[in-house]
Amino acid sequence: MRLGEQLELAAAAASAYGPVSAVLAAEPGSGSRAYLVALGEDAAREWLVLDSSLAAVSDRVRVREVCSIVVLCELAVELAAGGQLEQLRSRFSELRASERSPRTDAAREAAAALAGAVGAPPYVASPAYLDRVGEATRRLERELGEHASPLASALASHVGTVEAFIAEVESRHRVPLR
Repeated sequence: MRLGEQLELAAAAASAYGPVSAVLAAEPGSGSRAYLVALGEDAAREWLVLDSSLAAVSDRVRVREVCSIVVLCELAVELAAGGQLEQLRSRFSELRASERSPRTDAAREAAAALAGAVGAPPYVASPAYLDRVGEATRRLERELGEHASPLASALASHVGTVEAFIAEVESRHRVPLR
């Protein structure tokens, strides 16, 4: 079954708990599929984690595990190439037409590889996905002459964001956590 179909099934199962506004798939370190579901909108938003059998999860550790990988993957995608991946790829295409050099070609290829690693939504948030995006980003950073990793620095600076997201999900989880 395709991921889109799985997300639709998860949304249908979660609709028993309220209006579904988003569903994200995750395979955290344990490797077992789960779904992070947003119920409602804005200030009234609640959260629900479903396991692979589409049952509500009440285990706090499992909820934290799912939330952590989801938010880290979302941040990595958002921050990869400084959040400017499409603009960067467009600029490389322009440069390729006007000045062809091995360095520009290598950077263009690295940007294309990063776009391939990120892929088009939906995707499954997982350590493997995070690694692919991180490795492709690092390759692009090296081609652009970066010695340190701006992505790693940006992710490290967002630790508070990760913790705040997890705390929100825990405090607004539709099923009491134990």
